[in-house]
Amino acid sequence: MIKVLVTGGAGFIGSNLCEALLERGDIVTCLDNFVTGHIENLLPLIEKYPNRFKLVVGDIRKLEDCHKAVKGMEYVLHEAALGSVPRSIADPITTNEVNIGGFMNMLVASRDAGIRRFIFAASSSTYGDSKTLPKTEEVIGKPLSPYAITKYVDELYADVFARTYGIEYIGLRYFNVFGRRQDPNGAYAAVIPLFVKKFMNHKAPNINGDGEFSRDFTYIDNVIQMNLLALLTENMDAVNQIYNTAYGERTTLNQLVEYLREYLSEFDHEIAKIEPTYGPSRVGDIPHSLASIDKARNLLGYDPQYNMKNGLREAVKWYWDNLK
Repeated sequence: MIKVLVTGGAGFIGSNLCEALLERGDIVTCLDNFVTGHIENLLPLIEKYPNRFKLVVGDIRKLEDCHKAVKGMEYVLHEAALGSVPRSIADPITTNEVNIGGFMNMLVASRDAGIRRFIFAASSSTYGDSKTLPKTEEVIGKPLSPYAITKYVDELYADVFARTYGIEYIGLRYFNVFGRRQDPNGAYAAVIPLFVKKFMNHKAPNINGDGEFSRDFTYIDNVIQMNLLALLTENMDAVNQIYNTAYGERTTLNQLVEYLREYLSEFDHEIAKIEPTYGPSRVGDIPHSLASIDKARNLLGYDPQYNMKNGLREAVKWYWDNLK
């Protein structure tokens, strides 16, 4: 049994991590301000684990909230952030305040509380304009958005805190994570739940560009595995490192639409007739994303169990059961 703080624990990835830790028997505190997270993601956990799950409503931009949440904890899984490249382009100041200022607050609070290890959500957006495929952790390009800058700065700060204060860290560069509880609503919804919702409502999904941009879509259970490995590893060569967190295959947006249409039409035959529409490419988007996961395999023993299509089947079933 370990004591873990999950920041952003009411969100998509955070709530899945809270659930996985509680199922392991750990003691979990969740810190969230519910700007993008949802209390509905936590209510079953609050009811099922009243003695091992604690919710702290607070904001990582307030140092006192961070100190309160981290008190008595041994480890931190830092998931709290303002995601979305378009959101960061529309409002770079708030993205910077949350993703850099909030990150700094959590590092300081973790240092002050004597946290054993600080694991945080980094981002594949850090690769920027690098054209190298697959992406390896040591080779990045120039960031293409304010969001990408903030996530790279977080990596730099984590490394400085490790060198200066002795905090152990592991950063996980997430590659287009998808799965249960990912929110299809709002202006900055991720592409998979957004397209699923469109199809379920018999509306055409809109693809930015010609649909040939590709992504290394990564199912949530692979991400949970990676976080647990980072949390529990005793291999000191694996600590104070950045890792790609992905499956290691890429799918174009056109292929994604075909898979979604195929899987959803098993529930509703009319969906098979819906064709996507196409619009201009989005500013700040990376054209192609494909991760090398060799480093994670070698140092952490990472072995992802869900490829994109298997994960998508699971996600589609969850959405069909929960969005209607």
